[in-house]
Amino acid sequence: MIFNIFRKFVPSFLIDWYHFLFPALGAFLYGFPSKKMIIIGVTGTSGKSTVVNLTTKILEEAGYKVASLSSIKFKIGQKIWSNILKMTMPGRLRLQRFLKEALDTNCQYVVLEVTSEGIKQHRHRFIDFDIVVFTNLTPEHIEAHGSFEKYREAKGKLFQSLKSRVKILNDKEIKKVNIVNLDDENTEYFLNFPADKKIGFTTPPQKKVYRGRASVIEAENVQVLHSGIRFSLKEEEFNLKLLGEFNIYNALAAICVGLSQEIDLGTCKSALEKIEGIPGRMEIVIKSPFKVFVDYAHTPAALEKVYQIIQETRNKKQETRMICVLGACGGGRDKWKRPVLGELAAKYCNEIIITNEDPYDEDPFQILSMIKSGISKSQFPTSNFYKISDRREAIKKALNLVRKGDTVIITGKGCEPWMCVASGKKIRWDDRKIVKEEFEKL
Repeated sequence: MIFNIFRKFVPSFLIDWYHFLFPALGAFLYGFPSKKMIIIGVTGTSGKSTVVNLTTKILEEAGYKVASLSSIKFKIGQKIWSNILKMTMPGRLRLQRFLKEALDTNCQYVVLEVTSEGIKQHRHRFIDFDIVVFTNLTPEHIEAHGSFEKYREAKGKLFQSLKSRVKILNDKEIKKVNIVNLDDENTEYFLNFPADKKIGFTTPPQKKVYRGRASVIEAENVQVLHSGIRFSLKEEEFNLKLLGEFNIYNALAAICVGLSQEIDLGTCKSALEKIEGIPGRMEIVIKSPFKVFVDYAHTPAALEKVYQIIQETRNKKQETRMICVLGACGGGRDKWKRPVLGELAAKYCNEIIITNEDPYDEDPFQILSMIKSGISKSQFPTSNFYKISDRREAIKKALNLVRKGDTVIITGKGCEPWMCVASGKKIRWDDRKIVKEEFEKL
């Protein structure tokens, strides 16, 4: 709050130096810990937290001690604690302190979720990255960055960081690795950054245009099932409990990291098949007599993928319905997407409830009105639409509307532990907990 007031009266270049100072100071105070471990950075619009989780599991399955940091949790070896900062990449000196603690507990690898906002505020600076992963890119944080191109450029700065000096660990030179989703429209941009080794992942058809420029890891025999996903890589068949085609890409990204570290496919398979799910990512909270999912999707591309998964797995013969609860983040962030989210809900859902997500200092009713404008475009039946600002009441309404066999999908917050409201206040929150509490009252 105080910083926001301060920012209004201070020139932007001084704010930039303010953000630059802390990672520089932190790296110095903690002895540049990233130079003594292998650091993996994962960036993109969607899938970052999942890739961090899957990569960590593969490295641990291979016998390494690993630290990881994501929007979901912090992990150093067996020590795990929730990320309650409402901030993926910690500011001030916290990130360098985290790296120092990982080093002091003998971690060999650190896997970091890297956001465009974190990059904009120089939080990736003075971290000696060895492997960088690009998941995908769709419009997000456009107001904050100024344009989609500048948003992409911010992501690109992580890949530029691979140009840092040679790192020697245990008398071995650590190769710099660039891992890219070959099926994304922005592949060319990220593949152009220099690296000792480039690996691309894809699903059929083969992206022959990239052969020779990168080692290509291609999933074959791809199947998206009601219970998970299945695909083959060479002689190994992967059967994962994760839902949705997008999780094939997330798994491939993590496998590419493993392969870059000479971890065999059998170990990757063993690690990934043990994973039951990712907190707040297509997490099923109620299984019967109807299903309730909680997901973090808050961009149009991510939301549509979530709705498509549910639509494909619904039992249409029994005329089951999809009931959605959604909102949009306040604080002036990405206002353009609010009506688009509404349009998507109208396209895929049978009952729509719009509600608060994280309004910050913005008028919650104005946010809901913008979402509603997108719903109204599609002539969605007004009898099936509800505007309930209280998020608990909105979830309660969804559970009262649902019938046996229906599916409720609650999006926008996933497993986030806070709701951010006016005057810098944060309210303890967890969509999953609220669902269970209201379900017990039925």
